[in-house]
Amino acid sequence: MKILAIVPARGGSKRLKNKNIKNFFGKSILKRTHDIIKNSRLFDEIILTSDSNKIKNLGKKIGFDVILNRSKKLSNNKATTIAVIKDAISKHNNEEFKYVCCIYPCNPLLNSGDLKKTLNKIKKIKNKFIFPICEYPHPLERAFHIVGKKKYVSFVNKNNANKNTQTFKKTYHDAGQFYWGDRTTWLKSKSIHNNSIGYEIPKYRVADVDDYQDWIKATIIFKGLKK
Repeated sequence: MKILAIVPARGGSKRLKNKNIKNFFGKSILKRTHDIIKNSRLFDEIILTSDSNKIKNLGKKIGFDVILNRSKKLSNNKATTIAVIKDAISKHNNEEFKYVCCIYPCNPLLNSGDLKKTLNKIKKIKNKFIFPICEYPHPLERAFHIVGKKKYVSFVNKNNANKNTQTFKKTYHDAGQFYWGDRTTWLKSKSIHNNSIGYEIPKYRVADVDDYQDWIKATIIFKGLKK
């Protein structure tokens, strides 16, 4: 029973240029993520799929087992993760493997313990995905907009303005780290999030890096965890 890790690393990151290969404490972020995956000893093969020659060449130096070409169509902002992983599975064309973990490349807070625990869970569950989730720091019911040049506060729901935060149920978001599923579930599903089980991780280990502020947050958390 083989297990694959697939790392989808496209070249066109607009909000944070070249985020998938930026230097993070002396290593490219891609190498740092690869090292965590490799050192977990969970995977028979670690696959990189990318549209960028620069990223693919770096992947070869880092030591990815397989490097796949990703089309421009699957490398734009509209391309879904599930479509990219389906494409990688079909191109790899090896039916011996059972489980697949999609692991995002810009992932400095990735934890091998989380990978192991969720692999054990996915082995007991059929036709579902598992991915890490994190509690929102504040109730969404008390969200508000900022209106006009003077930045007036306007609650989305004014009825909630004076309610205590303890009144509301906890809400969660995708931690933006990885997704486990068996081969069949990946190929047959149309959505990850509508067919999933959440695995909660603490807020202090989450930094979904999309822009520069997220990057700074990740560096601060990383330093703290190392201490």
